[in-house]
Amino acid sequence: MARTLLLPLAAATVLVASTIFLFAAAGARWRPADTGLPVPPRAVYVPVTASASSNTTGARKELSFLDENGGPDDPGAGAAPCDPRAAAVRVFMYDLQPEFHFGLLGWSPPSPGSVWPDLTNDAAAPPPRYPGGLNQHHSVAYWLTLDLLSSSSAPCGAAVRVADSRDADLVFVPFFASLSYNRHSRPVPPEKVSRDKALQEKLVGYLSARPEWKRYGGADHVIVAHHPNSLVHARAALSPAVFVLSDFGRYHPRVASLEKDVIAPYKHMAKTFVNDSAGFDHRPTLLYFRGAIYRKEGGSIRQELYYMLKDEKDVYFSFGNVQDHGASKASQGMRSSKFCLNIAGDTPSSNRLFDAIVSHCVPVIISDDIELPYEDVLDYSKFSIFVRSSDAVKKGYLMRLISGVSKQQWTRMWNRLKEVDKHFEYQYPSQKDDAVQMIWQALARRVPAIQLKVHRSSRFSRSDRGK
Repeated sequence: MARTLLLPLAAATVLVASTIFLFAAAGARWRPADTGLPVPPRAVYVPVTASASSNTTGARKELSFLDENGGPDDPGAGAAPCDPRAAAVRVFMYDLQPEFHFGLLGWSPPSPGSVWPDLTNDAAAPPPRYPGGLNQHHSVAYWLTLDLLSSSSAPCGAAVRVADSRDADLVFVPFFASLSYNRHSRPVPPEKVSRDKALQEKLVGYLSARPEWKRYGGADHVIVAHHPNSLVHARAALSPAVFVLSDFGRYHPRVASLEKDVIAPYKHMAKTFVNDSAGFDHRPTLLYFRGAIYRKEGGSIRQELYYMLKDEKDVYFSFGNVQDHGASKASQGMRSSKFCLNIAGDTPSSNRLFDAIVSHCVPVIISDDIELPYEDVLDYSKFSIFVRSSDAVKKGYLMRLISGVSKQQWTRMWNRLKEVDKHFEYQYPSQKDDAVQMIWQALARRVPAIQLKVHRSSRFSRSDRGK
């Protein structure tokens, strides 16, 4: 009897040992997120050169499985060029002519056949500089483009550029739409059509003729239109694409929505408060606001709050703009304040929120229709206070709410701000979990929904061809 029981036990022991051995032999090829799924062979990666964008029209290649974090924990400085499988998202980028991107910065290609600055060579000239001032707020396309151009020679980030569109999860359209709007939205005589509108019309014609766009109707394309007024002439025609926006204030729901598109932070004007030790007792101002008070559209609440709060003790509520060192003054004011008001203006969002975050001044957000960057992974309630507009204009409501926050509660939010401020930094080269990489990660999270839409739409395509 004992011998009969021992035989199954011995067999089970052998099976477990064999399984452990097999997983140990697999080594780095096995990851927890891949359990039960086949691991494809590692692809051979060909770095993308300045004009290597492929015109391949065939079906998309099979996608590989990523680990839980979308890449290595610490790629390290000086690491080998990134393998596409280690990035959160693989991106094919069109080789658009410079007039759509760096040409808007006054850059000219060094040779007739090139369209990009060389960012893969340490000895090459630095990338063209983006203009300062308010232009910086909506410079998102610039930072994402730089990141893709350098991704083939850099350690693994969140995104890597691939040469073949069939290898890509997403197709990136490198159009600096916000800068085009800022600089060229008005016709300059003898122009009858503004340069900005002409570029948008040209872009629509280009994309609609491309096999990459035709393949999925543009559903896997990414277009940055961060300024609320940018891409106004083309947004309806290009609406199947994923837009990277600041908010949805000036978009029709059929053109842009949270289900399809991605919200990106403004580039902040205030300098990040490094080594911030200015805690609760070192910030004498209770509530701070500096900016335009009289706004159109959704910004009328600013006027109501101004007259309600301007005479309150320990409250600074004043008009201000970028002139007369406005950004510097606002930065100093935020660093010496416990709470900073972020009130809806012409649109639901504003740069002021991100200035407050990097100044570690707890944001008080009064904007009912605001959408926030990466909110699917970042809980803003841990470092911000949200107030409904209808409550904010009630006499005494806001001051009672803010004054009722204890030192301990405020300190928890302040400490959290110091942890999350890195997510709002635009940098080149990009760094782990900065704004550039967080946007790519947000776009990567859109990929399964895009694939679901594409797969569902192609259910009957094969049988339809047989009719």
